Amino acid sequence: MEQNQAKKAINQEDVKVVQWEDFEQELARLLSLSSALNEAKEKKALLQEKLHSLIQVEAESLSQSNELDEMRERLESRELVMGNLSMHSKVVEEKVKKQEEQLNTEIRSLLIAGTGLSLASKRLTEAKELLAGDSGYIRLKNLQKLLRLRQQYMVSQVSMLYPVKVVIGHSHEQELEAFTSSSRSGNSSGSKHLDQGSLSISGLQFTMLPFTKMSFFTDKKEVQRFATALGYVAHAVSLVAYYLEVPLRYSLRLGGSRSYIRDCAPSIEPTSSELLLSTDLKPMEFPLFLEGQDTTRAAYAVFLLNKDLEQLLNFIGVESLGPRHVLANLKELLTTILSPEYLDT
Repeated sequence: MEQNQAKKAINQEDVKVVQWEDFEQELARLLSLSSALNEAKEKKALLQEKLHSLIQVEAESLSQSNELDEMRERLESRELVMGNLSMHSKVVEEKVKKQEEQLNTEIRSLLIAGTGLSLASKRLTEAKELLAGDSGYIRLKNLQKLLRLRQQYMVSQVSMLYPVKVVIGHSHEQELEAFTSSSRSGNSSGSKHLDQGSLSISGLQFTMLPFTKMSFFTDKKEVQRFATALGYVAHAVSLVAYYLEVPLRYSLRLGGSRSYIRDCAPSIEPTSSELLLSTDLKPMEFPLFLEGQDTTRAAYAVFLLNKDLEQLLNFIGVESLGPRHVLANLKELLTTILSPEYLDT
């Protein structure tokens, strides 16, 4: 009720009382207002249509812009992939070029090697033809036989100059030698001891008395004969090595009964400071004779001399008889070289 009354009071307030004289003017005014309202509504509708079209255009442009952004991102990713592929292709291309250069180098080296191989094969064929002919292998064998004959002749002169013979009726102080008749392959065919005899060189028996009983009262003639015999052996070894063209491992300084033998290996291990101060170590010399009552150096000299004999025996394919058989090794060396089988080795 109260609300209805309030509405009525409001409606009564909104009601305008128009006089009759002003009715036409008020009606005209209302008509103009109504027409203006209609025009405003029409303009509003047009504006709404325009606004709607603009909103559609904006939405379409926004969607197109989003599509363009997506396309731009795809394009950038593709450009990045293409750049990576381009870099990879460049790296691969460089590797291919390097491999191609290496292959070209290897091909050139193979061509050069093939040319050298063909030349070597040609030379080998020519050498085979030369060796197969009468002037080839047979001539070489003849020259080798002539060389061996010459060596035999020169060694025979050494054997005549320093004959090594068996002496019957030896004493116990003398060196008891046993020599072996060895084959060319180095295998001994048997060992036979000399019956009640020893070996001598140029009539001098090689006695070991100075080594065993050296004292102040030792016979000086015995010592001198020992040194002379060693001087003979050293000279004979030097001549045979020269004729066979064999460089001795332990070189000799000849001086008759005062000969020396050299050992190039130092007896004491050098220190680093010594190696820096002196790069060339002088060889040590050992006497092939007795100096005073010290027999150690002379015994070592005899040992080295026998090593030279062993070197020569091995050169002609014969084994040594041992480190204490100096004259027996020398006799075996001379006998083997002067044998007929030496010409065919």
